Amino acid sequence: MYVYLYDNFLKHRRYESVIKAIETRLTEYGIAGKIIRLQHYSSAEMLIEDEIRKGVKTIVIVGNDTTIGHVLSRSASFDAAFGFLPVGPQNEIAQVLGIPVGVEACDVLAKRRKLRLDVGWFNNRYFVSQLHIPPSNISIIYDESFKVSSKSGNMELVVCNLKPFVWSGKNTEYIVHPQDGKLEAFLRPVYESKILRRHQFEIPSIFPFEEMVVSSKTPFPVETDCKVSKEIKVTIKLAKNRISMIVGKERKF
Repeated sequence: MYVYLYDNFLKHRRYESVIKAIETRLTEYGIAGKIIRLQHYSSAEMLIEDEIRKGVKTIVIVGNDTTIGHVLSRSASFDAAFGFLPVGPQNEIAQVLGIPVGVEACDVLAKRRKLRLDVGWFNNRYFVSQLHIPPSNISIIYDESFKVSSKSGNMELVVCNLKPFVWSGKNTEYIVHPQDGKLEAFLRPVYESKILRRHQFEIPSIFPFEEMVVSSKTPFPVETDCKVSKEIKVTIKLAKNRISMIVGKERKF
């Protein structure tokens, strides 16, 4: 049995035709199921837990990067297969998973090609795409052995899981492998250019790790799966469990 979690933004008229086409294709495949429309106050964790208790084996997220982050940040540990039907813009995770945007995503879902993927863990919640700390005065200790700090004080940190890190300075893209048993961190110290009179980034250092502690004397912003919080100290590591995800043949790993 399938349950489909629709993001609230899909109510907009611009998505009516694609949603209708998706529902028709799912019916043709014989995998149509219960539809639950997420609201801003909805607890995806409670909804999924209740459906699994009723015997549901497949949870399908319908929306974009924000939707999948919202749902899986609290639900990645559940014993169910997760599918994804990307709709609209902001769907970088879908590209990595090899899932086309729109009605063609139903073809991937119907084939049920499942893989168990790594999930990040940050201060008592999961993250599936990436964790970003904008330039801040932070210090880092990873794998309980190595300490990193910047002479200028400020550093930017990006920890990748499914969503790739893009460094525009050299127009290069690094695609992470969500099954390698580690997370990947990109660290860029910041310096102030006297000529341009603005902050500049140094070439990023790239390193895999299993656990990292980031701390500061003052609060710094942490962005994970489109959520932002202020922290003094965070522990980032690989979650003990993996998530069962339906992926496409054209996945990036």
